[in-house]
Amino acid sequence: MVSAARRRVGRSSWTTPRLVRALTAACLVCVLGLGGAVASVLAGARDGIDVIGHRAAPQAVRAADLYFALSDMDAQAANLLLIGADPDYLALRRQTLDTYEQRRTEAGEDLQRAAEAAAGDPAGQRAVQTVIGELGRYEALVARTQLLEDQDQAPAGRPSAQALETYRQATDLLRQRLLPAADQVTAANAATVDRVYTEQREGLAAGWWWILATGLLALVALGALHHTLTVRFRRLVNPLLAAVTLLTAVALLAGLHLSTQADRDLVVAKSNAYDSVLALSRARATAYDMNADESRYLTDPVRAAAYEQGFFDKTQAFARLEGASLGDYDLRLKAAAEAHRADRSDVPFGGYLGDELRNITFAGEQDTAERVLEAFRQYQLDDRRMRALRAQGRLKEAVTFNTGLAAGQSNADFAELGDALDAVLAVNRQAMDRAVAQADGELDGPAAAGGTVLLAALLALTVLGVRPRLREYR
Repeated sequence: MVSAARRRVGRSSWTTPRLVRALTAACLVCVLGLGGAVASVLAGARDGIDVIGHRAAPQAVRAADLYFALSDMDAQAANLLLIGADPDYLALRRQTLDTYEQRRTEAGEDLQRAAEAAAGDPAGQRAVQTVIGELGRYEALVARTQLLEDQDQAPAGRPSAQALETYRQATDLLRQRLLPAADQVTAANAATVDRVYTEQREGLAAGWWWILATGLLALVALGALHHTLTVRFRRLVNPLLAAVTLLTAVALLAGLHLSTQADRDLVVAKSNAYDSVLALSRARATAYDMNADESRYLTDPVRAAAYEQGFFDKTQAFARLEGASLGDYDLRLKAAAEAHRADRSDVPFGGYLGDELRNITFAGEQDTAERVLEAFRQYQLDDRRMRALRAQGRLKEAVTFNTGLAAGQSNADFAELGDALDAVLAVNRQAMDRAVAQADGELDGPAAAGGTVLLAALLALTVLGVRPRLREYR
């Protein structure tokens, strides 16, 4: 008797108006939940794109550009010391001075941008201040080296002891203070990019499922409400609720699409493009520093062995062949390049170039990266020829070959390597910019405003669709 009474009370408590109101409230909550899930996921993606595309990644690239400018400044300073006051190199001396000034200007601009970008990063600020403080000292030492060279009228490859000692102070300052500080800025921002990228990809993956779950729940609630109105009020279709259901499905699909597209843009911007940009920027800086080691090797007999080892260490950083030595590197690189040409998916060497050739993703990138490999091989062969000339006591011939810009000379082949690196860098930088711009367009103001309007419309139409039926019970 008690049980039956309770069942009658239960049935009477869920009257049609109460049931409709409860289902309507459930629909509104679920639609709001869908809107909140989409907004939260896309806001997180927007923040991730902003950090990677507009802050950390550009800062890392600027710092790498600063590293390159500083490295080439020292390369040009080494070349000036190498050619001395020999009248046979007057045109080359003017060109080298122009390049030094160009890199000096670029370093100043890169340093200014790095300082602006590091405004909220104490460690980055300290590193930038180190570069600012020491760069003036370095430039003063290079200027004094050139003054001593002009006074001594030293022949090519035989600087005065005082000029050589002053240059040693300059290059040691660059290597021990300036370059590590610039690399610290690059590494800090690269770590930020990696961390944010991992977090955002995990967030987008989880968010996709949250959008799907809340969207399906909203559709189920709307279906239950529509079914209740159909059964209780004997009406086939409620036009407004049908429109809400359709628009909710559209919103669900749009949210899933935007989440998926944001993830793709993130992958293209970071994994496909930025990783290559950073590797290639470091490769370029390493190559120019490697080129400077040749001039240092010819100029400074006391440190020649150390500079030769430095050259080989940078060679390995550029394209690593495990177990290779300077003596057998050329033959091993030739075999590796032939294996790679036979199967481009096979990259049997590491280093920055290996990283790039394993990350080919854009039109034209493969061919330009192959140009880098071939130019690097030729440059390595030139290096061995230069060292052979030096070993034979033919110093001036070694200097001419090393610094010459005519076809077949070392610096001409090195210029081809630099051009190839710039070309493949441009491909990846443009791709990164496009991916970030595309993500900005998909996630910025218009998309957010459109989502807000759609959510408001869904809520309003749900209430308007139910209201006439509830009025029948007044």
